[in-house]
Amino acid sequence: MIPFNIPPVTGNEEKYIAEAIASHKICGDGQFTKKCHEWFETRLGGGKILLTTSGTSALEMAAILCDIKPDDEVILPSFTFCSTADAFVQRGARLVFVDIRKDTMNIDENKIEQAITEKTKAICVVHYAGVACEMDKIMQIAKKYNLKVVEDAAQAVCSFYKGKPLGTIGDFGCYSFHETKNFSMGEGGAIVINHNEDFDMAEIIREKGTDRSLFLRGMVDKYTWREYGSSYLPSDMLAAYLYAQLIDADKIQNFRMNIWNKYFEAFKVLQEKGLVTLPVIPEDCVHNAHMFYLICHSLQERTELIAYLKKNGIIAVFHYIPLHSSPAGLKFGRFDGKDEITTEYSERLIRLPLYYGLSDKEQDFVIEAVKNFFLSK
Repeated sequence: MIPFNIPPVTGNEEKYIAEAIASHKICGDGQFTKKCHEWFETRLGGGKILLTTSGTSALEMAAILCDIKPDDEVILPSFTFCSTADAFVQRGARLVFVDIRKDTMNIDENKIEQAITEKTKAICVVHYAGVACEMDKIMQIAKKYNLKVVEDAAQAVCSFYKGKPLGTIGDFGCYSFHETKNFSMGEGGAIVINHNEDFDMAEIIREKGTDRSLFLRGMVDKYTWREYGSSYLPSDMLAAYLYAQLIDADKIQNFRMNIWNKYFEAFKVLQEKGLVTLPVIPEDCVHNAHMFYLICHSLQERTELIAYLKKNGIIAVFHYIPLHSSPAGLKFGRFDGKDEITTEYSERLIRLPLYYGLSDKEQDFVIEAVKNFFLSK
């Protein structure tokens, strides 16, 4: 059986975890957490980053830092994971879902402005499959209406928009290091703080609402409870696992990109015959090969393809069920305008196996099976 995903392992994970244990500091903000922070801040070229317990908790921190209050409205796509919405619902916000683009599956930037009301406080964009949203226009809209912008870049570590790393363009960026992501610590994430004036508060929120980080740096002689916060620090053992992959980031990225490119070239013939639709990467975007998906003609065809692949020992999966049609989505939000793309394309999208370690032989088998399904009809 070829699985959909296997978490990445590059070779130094156990060594670094053992070093973390030997240091007698396995709680948050140990030596490997600091190494991860330094690695990201060097790569991002600006802004500050803090590891968190998950991508979800990074989004929760961003919602707090945006000062989201009950009955504020937040604009976001419906085609996303529930964590994107949960972070704002937790603060009492109302969700305003807008439709997506059918080329990138990202929020349709041309439908954001019409969804803005006097209650709108923030826009949360999701860079689906590591491909950037149209950030220039989104940032222009945010500036016009004085709105905060949160980038849900859970899938977009090492992706770029016009040369800028995703997560560094809005007010806050949120990454995920779940086991399904390009770089993993099992469960974990990070928040990117793009304005220096927000960093002190971010540290306080992350440290249960205390100024303990300042105390540990010797900047205050004791620490105390300052604001609302929570425990968003991951164990340094998890950071050690992540750091082992960060130092091999280019190797992981090149491996995944080779897989993505091979899928894309192999399935061009299916697109030329009108049998599937391939992913679109806009000219100004550099993606990170987070996933490879196909758009089938219908829900029935996708269901048949998933079953066919499983019968042949391949696990392929669909993705998000639109949030606006879920029980919680109906309770906490509304869809602005017409759902022209979101539901239809969510029902037609299928994701193929793509992970660090997938062999050429295994990928060839997947490609052959997909082609056989479509070309034998």
